[in-house]
Amino acid sequence: MHQIFVYADSLSWGIIPETRRRFNFDQRWPGIVELQLRKNGIEARVIEDCLNGRRTVWDDPYTPGRNGLEGIEQRVEINSPLSLVVVMLGTNDFQSMHAHNAWQSAQGISAIVQAVRRAPIEPGMPVPPILIVSPPPIQKAKGKITPKFEGAETKAAGLAEAIKQMAEENSCHFFDAGSVTSTSRVDGVHLDEDQHAVLGRALTEEIGRLLS
Repeated sequence: MHQIFVYADSLSWGIIPETRRRFNFDQRWPGIVELQLRKNGIEARVIEDCLNGRRTVWDDPYTPGRNGLEGIEQRVEINSPLSLVVVMLGTNDFQSMHAHNAWQSAQGISAIVQAVRRAPIEPGMPVPPILIVSPPPIQKAKGKITPKFEGAETKAAGLAEAIKQMAEENSCHFFDAGSVTSTSRVDGVHLDEDQHAVLGRALTEEIGRLLS
C-alpha cells in the first residue's frame, strides 16, 4: 500500500470558509485523492498533517506551533515508509503581521524539503519523492479573516512562479493549484467545497501518475 503524507495548512485541513467547522474527509481534497486512487485500483492511504495557520518556517506571534519547519523530520519518521510527500504551504506566510514576499516563502518551502530529506528514517526505508503544490493565488480577503490577511494578495504576487523555480532547483515535482481552481468566493483565501473537489480530482491524476 502506498502511504502519501500531506503536510499543509487550513486549505488542506478543510476549514469551511467563514466558520470554524471542517469539511468531511470525502469533501476535502486529501480525502478525495485517497478515495479516488482506491477507485482507480491504486491502494493508497493519505496521511493528513494539516494545521490551521501553519507557516513555512516562521512563527505565529499569537498562536504557538505554527512553524512548519519544527518537527517535520519526526513527522516523516513517524509515518514512514512513505511513497510520496505532498507539501502545500505558503498562504499563511502572507498574513498581515508578516512582511514576506514570494521568494522568501518559496525559500521556506525549500527548507522544509531539505528537512524531509534528512529525516532519520529506518535503514532500508526510501527517502520519499516530494510533490510541491503551490496554493491558488490569494484574493482580497473578505469577511472575518480580513484583518488577518490584509494586503496578502499583494505580498504573495508571483508565488506560484517562485515555488516552481524552487521545486526545479530542488528536483521536486510541482503542481500549481491555481491552474485548476481559485480561492474561496466566500473569504478569498481558503477553498470552497467545489474547489476541493476540483483540486482533488486534479491531484489524483498527478499523484497517480507519480505512483505508477
